[in-house]
Amino acid sequence: MILAFALAQLAWLGLLGLWIYWYVKNYLIFKQVGDELSPEILLDNQNVAVFVGGIILIVGIATVLFIIFRNLTVQLKLTRLYDTFIANITHELKSPLSSIQLYLETLDSRTNIPIERQREFYSIMLKDANRLNKLISSILEISRLEQKHILRDYHVYNADDIFCSLINESKTHFRLKDNQLNIEGNTNVKCMIDKDAMQIVFDNLTDNAIKYSAEPVNIHIKLSSIGNKLLIEFCDQGIGIAQKDQKSVFLKFQRISNKNTSNVKGTGLGLYWVKEIIKFHHGRISLFSEGMNKGTTIKIELPVYKGIKRNFANFIFRSFNNKKIATGSADATKPI
Repeated sequence: MILAFALAQLAWLGLLGLWIYWYVKNYLIFKQVGDELSPEILLDNQNVAVFVGGIILIVGIATVLFIIFRNLTVQLKLTRLYDTFIANITHELKSPLSSIQLYLETLDSRTNIPIERQREFYSIMLKDANRLNKLISSILEISRLEQKHILRDYHVYNADDIFCSLINESKTHFRLKDNQLNIEGNTNVKCMIDKDAMQIVFDNLTDNAIKYSAEPVNIHIKLSSIGNKLLIEFCDQGIGIAQKDQKSVFLKFQRISNKNTSNVKGTGLGLYWVKEIIKFHHGRISLFSEGMNKGTTIKIELPVYKGIKRNFANFIFRSFNNKKIATGSADATKPI
C-alpha cells in the first residue's frame, strides 16, 4: 500500500512537472518569436489563469489522495488492533470456560470423587465463573462508558481516608503483603468521586503492576495536593515501558508487545478504562518511565472539592442519557 501511494505521488508530481515544463517552454517560445507571430497568438492573462488553475487542481488531487491514504492507514491500524483484541478476548474467555468444562466432565463421569475434592472443583469453577463475569462486565461497562449511558454515584469524601481505603482494598484483593505495597503522604483535602469507579482504577493499576513485574512486586503510592489539585503517584519497579510506547498505552486495545510481555494476558482495555474514568472525574492521567526495567510511574490529578461550584457538580452529574440530576449539598454518606 505504501508503495502504491508513493508511485501515485510520483505520478502526480511528474504530471505537475510536465505542466510547468509545457508552460515555461511555450513562454520562452513566445519570448523568442513573439514579434513574428500574429497579434492574436499572444500570451495573456487567460494563459496564466489556466496554468495556475492546472497547478491548483493537481495539488488538490494530490492532497486528497494523501488524506485518503492517511485515513486508510489509520483504519488498517484500528483493524489490526481490533483483530488483536478479538484474539486476546477469545483466549481470555476460552481459558476459564475450558477449565469449567473439564471439571464438570470430571464430576459427571466419576461417581467416587471425595467430598473434599468436589468442593475444590466447585471452588475453582466458581472462581473461573467470576473471572468470566468480571471480563464480560468490564467490556459492557466500557461500551456504556463510551456511549455516555452511565450514571455515576458521586459522593464527597475525605481524600486521605477514601484513597487509603481503596488502595488497601486492591491490596487485599490481589493478596499483596504489607512490604509489597506502601502508601505515604497526605492531602488534607476533600474530593468528589464515584467510589466504585475509583476502585476499578486502583484494581487495574495494581493488576498491571503485578503482571509487568519481573521481580517481586513492589508498589509505592504517594498522596499529595497542590492548590486545587489532588495528586496520586502510583509507582512500581516493574519492567518499565519504552519511550516510544508511553504515549499509546492509554489507547483502546493497545498492548505493548515485546519479549518481556509475551506471556502476559490481557485485552488492552485496562488503562483505556482507567483514563476514561479519570476523565469523567474532571481529572488527568499521565505515565512516565525511564525505560525498560526501570519501573513505571502513573500520575493522577483530580480536582479538590474545595472551590468546586454548582456548575462543576452539574457537569459531573449530567446524566449521560441527557437527564439532569439535582446536586444539593453533599457529604460522605449522601449522594449529591
